[in-house]
Amino acid sequence: MMADHGGDMPADGGPVRHIPVMLAEVMAALALKPDALVIDGTFGAGGYTRAMLAAGARVIALDRDPEAIAAGRALEAESAGRLRLVEDRFAKLDTRSDEPVDAVVLDVGVSSMQLDQAERGFSFRQDGPLDMRMGRGGPDAAHVVNQYKLGDLARVIGLLGEERNAGRIARLIVQRRQQAPFTRTKDLASLIATAFPARPGERIHPATRTFQALRIHVNDELGELVGALAAAERILKPGGRLVVVSFHSLEDRIVKRFMAQRSETSATSRHMPAAQDVQPTFRKLGGVKTATEAEIEANPRARSAKLRACERTDAPAGRHDSHASGLPKLPELFTLRRD
Repeated sequence: MMADHGGDMPADGGPVRHIPVMLAEVMAALALKPDALVIDGTFGAGGYTRAMLAAGARVIALDRDPEAIAAGRALEAESAGRLRLVEDRFAKLDTRSDEPVDAVVLDVGVSSMQLDQAERGFSFRQDGPLDMRMGRGGPDAAHVVNQYKLGDLARVIGLLGEERNAGRIARLIVQRRQQAPFTRTKDLASLIATAFPARPGERIHPATRTFQALRIHVNDELGELVGALAAAERILKPGGRLVVVSFHSLEDRIVKRFMAQRSETSATSRHMPAAQDVQPTFRKLGGVKTATEAEIEANPRARSAKLRACERTDAPAGRHDSHASGLPKLPELFTLRRD
C-alpha cells in the first residue's frame, strides 16, 4: 500500500491538493452537539476544524508543524474565541484541556502541504534537502540514511515501508554513501528507481515505500499514534467520541488493536478473580469505514483511508502499554525531541 493523507504518490509527480478525507463520515461519527468541546489532534490545513466550528463546536487544535499553526492563525482570529491552536505533538493532547472533552479526532499521516514544500524534504516530486521532520527538533532523514548500520536501515525500510526489497535497497544505500553522503531527496530516489524501475502500469514510484519508512521513523509517527490514543482515552468524558482516520496498514493495525482491546472486558492477570476484571473503556461504533467511490474519484488520496470510531464509557482509563499496541521494535534515534 501506501499512503498518507490519503493515497499513493503519483509516479509522474503530479500536483496534489489538500482535501479533508471522509469529512462527512467523520462529522457523522463525531455526532457533535452545540458548544461541544473537541480536540483536533492533527490540524493540518484545518479541514476538520472548519467543519466542527461550523457545527457550533469549540475546538482545541494541535499540530507539531509550526508552519501549519502559522497558516491557521487567521482562522483562529475569525473564530470568536472558539478555536485555540497549539503547536504540540498529538500524543500530548490530554495536557491541552483543563476539562474532559466531548470528542477527539485524528487524521494520521503527512499532509499534502508538507509534501508540496520541496524544502521540507518529504517528497521526491521536487528536489529538496533530505529532512522529513514535521517539527523543529531531532535528527533528520539524512541522519538515518547516512549513519544507520545496514541491518538497522533494512529493518526501518522493511517494517515501516512494507518494502519487500528493503535489504537490497539498504545495501545500495550503504555502498553509495561510502562515496558521498545523501543530502537531497532526488539523489536517494534516483538510486532506488535506477535499481528497481517501476513496472508497466505501476501506480507508485519505486522509492515511495522507502520515503514513507524514513518519514515515519524520523517523526516516530507510530509511537505518537499509540500515545495519542491513550491520551484520548484519558481526556474524553463518558459518552465522548474518538474518531481516527488512517491511511496505511501500520496505522490502522494499531488503531484497530487499541479499540478492540479497550472495548473488551479483560483481567489484568489470569490469576485475578473476575471481580477485578478491567472494564471496557470504549464501545466500538460500527466497523471500519472507507471512502465512497465518488470521493475516491474526486480525491484519489482517499483511496486507502480507513475510519474507525468508538465511544468512551465511564470506566477509568486503562494503563498505557506500548508493548501491547503492536509497535514494531526499531532502532532508536538517540535524541531528545524538542518539537
